Amino acid sequence: MLEIENLSITSKKETLVKNLTMSIDSGEWFALVGESGSGKSLTASAIGGLLPSNLSIKSGSIRVCNQDTVNMKIRQRFLGNTITYIFQDYSGAFTPFLKIGAQLDEVLKAHTSWSRSERRVAVEEALRKVKLPETVYEKYPLQLSGGQLQRAAIASAMMLKPSLLIADEPTTALDALTAQHVLTLIHELASEAGCAVLFITHDLRHVKKHATRVGVLKEGTLVETGTKKEVFTNPKHPYTNMLLRSIPDLKSETTRLITSEYDAL
Repeated sequence: MLEIENLSITSKKETLVKNLTMSIDSGEWFALVGESGSGKSLTASAIGGLLPSNLSIKSGSIRVCNQDTVNMKIRQRFLGNTITYIFQDYSGAFTPFLKIGAQLDEVLKAHTSWSRSERRVAVEEALRKVKLPETVYEKYPLQLSGGQLQRAAIASAMMLKPSLLIADEPTTALDALTAQHVLTLIHELASEAGCAVLFITHDLRHVKKHATRVGVLKEGTLVETGTKKEVFTNPKHPYTNMLLRSIPDLKSETTRLITSEYDAL
């Protein structure tokens, strides 16, 4: 589904992603993890040709469904049909003065030849699948909560059943409970569509619950890849070990707090 070989991304001063090679199969959930600035989001942007103008692909290849996305001349059709994105800035995904239904309708209008009534049915079905009420169709973005907006963004991304979904820190701006609901929803819809998921995150707790394979980026270099079980139970690289040690132990923390409160009595 996705094949990246020897990808290097550079600015004028330095190489930010270095000879990255990875692949994702259909139906697979691949988590790309690492600290902020490690190159996760740059890699995600490069796949769809969305790198900012001050960065460029120095070398390497990216293929999605056997199509070269690096040298692709017209990406509009490819983005939205074959590749879709869910970003952490859910509010920025919507124009504030257009209703949610109208914005999702524009996605279908750009990528299909469906009639207006067919598009309306498809949008309403997409909203229902992400557990949003029918009234959301006629609402403006500012009338929705953060979790509702992110679910609307998921509906937009999944309407056309893409082959590759790139979820770039989709829960960063959400509270823990809403974040878990959103990830469960993405998992359900991706499984239904049979699409591959590239999940960009720094939260290994989410990785542990949802991913099938994991890649670890450190300063632009992919230092380790493997199945979730391999990476979590038998990490090979010291940096991976360090990341795993940083996961909060909620049970230990709860025990410590209870003990502290008891001692204070």
